[in-house]
Amino acid sequence: MNRDNFLLGLAGLRLSVKKIAYSIICCACLYVSVTLLSCKDEQRNSAAKVRIVQSDNGYAILRNGKVFEIKGASGTSNFQTLHEAGGNCLRVWDTLHLRQILDSAYANDIAVIAGLPIQNSDQTELYNDPIKTLRQLSKFQSVIDRHKNHPALLMWCLGNELDFPYKPSYNSFYAAFNAITKMIRRIDPDHPITTTVMNFNKKYITNIQLRCDIDVVSFNIFSNLGLLRKDLSEFSWFWNGPYMLLEWGTDGPWPGCQSTAWGAFIEYPSKKKADIILHRYRQHMPLEDPRLIGNFIFFWGSKQETTHTWFSIFDEHGRKSEPVAIMQYIWKRTLPDEHYPQIRYMLLNHKGAGDNILLNPGQTMLPELVMHDKDSVMSVNWEIFKEDWYKENGQNNTRKLIPLDTKFETDGKLTTLFKSPMEEGPYRIFAKIYDYNGNFATCNTPFYVMSDR
Repeated sequence: MNRDNFLLGLAGLRLSVKKIAYSIICCACLYVSVTLLSCKDEQRNSAAKVRIVQSDNGYAILRNGKVFEIKGASGTSNFQTLHEAGGNCLRVWDTLHLRQILDSAYANDIAVIAGLPIQNSDQTELYNDPIKTLRQLSKFQSVIDRHKNHPALLMWCLGNELDFPYKPSYNSFYAAFNAITKMIRRIDPDHPITTTVMNFNKKYITNIQLRCDIDVVSFNIFSNLGLLRKDLSEFSWFWNGPYMLLEWGTDGPWPGCQSTAWGAFIEYPSKKKADIILHRYRQHMPLEDPRLIGNFIFFWGSKQETTHTWFSIFDEHGRKSEPVAIMQYIWKRTLPDEHYPQIRYMLLNHKGAGDNILLNPGQTMLPELVMHDKDSVMSVNWEIFKEDWYKENGQNNTRKLIPLDTKFETDGKLTTLFKSPMEEGPYRIFAKIYDYNGNFATCNTPFYVMSDR
């Protein structure tokens, strides 16, 4: 072998060694990547084992063996803001987009109480039909099978504000309800079950205890929160188990709320709502009760219920109002270092919301806002809507109405001009203020257009 052939062979050998080494490194990297992805998928598909346990100190939620202290909100969005404010749990009402909600919650270290939207007990046509109830059971079993292993899942909630009557005519409802809980126990023993009733209802609680198999009773309670301590104490001789508040917050548009002569409920400005939330939490939330294992502020998002602002802590673009700051203070004991615009009240033609404002068709409207601090105002969005407070079936519209007229004012201007609608009927004028941080405040005033025709 001459020198050239020897060098050529040596170069080929080096190249072969490099190829082998490169192949080994690639295989190793591929193995590590596949292993890491496999571990991640395994983690994502690993159910959190949740238990409600009792000790000498009361009741607690154990999540993967560790105490989980709920800092909760009821809503379907704004996960990152919830996490940043100190919240760690979200309650949703149905299975719409549930996988997406669970994934977003998991990415933001938030647990989820998932709602199964079962029909209320008065739906006798459903519950007296074995085929329809079996179809409902099968539908929910499919949901449980799909999501039971998601690590963000905390509990299942059967229905929302259900009625639990005693009469034997409702036996079929209880049979269907218990068939669902039995199914959940069988295929998903790692997640507790709850249901909600409106306010503290002794009859419903009694029937739940005697005729249902759930782990924790939950209440949706607002203006009656101040009565809860007394109600719990007086009924503890019969029921002394754990409970949650899956909805609480400012007063809603219900009987007992201040209204106009034509029946339009009067909504507080967002500043007053924030004050009510903080006062209600400090004074009436039974935090000292070892039976209370969680509470959820309502509503962590934007929703239409009588108005599009009544319960909405966020606007439709995810921008924040002052109750977000209040909840951060409750959850983290620190107030955010940012400002929120604060409306004191609105006047319409120099009258307030409680003055039963009557206008003629086409009359000039002069709305004015009175602020606590107007220096923070960047813009005001004014809108006039038809009222949405009256429904023959008692159900609220869930879609925001289209405004009849709008105005947009800048440079700190807190007033504008409108002409009242020509058609007789009830209306409402809204103002939404934004500051330079992008935060907002809301206020509205109902009025009625009278016509001689």
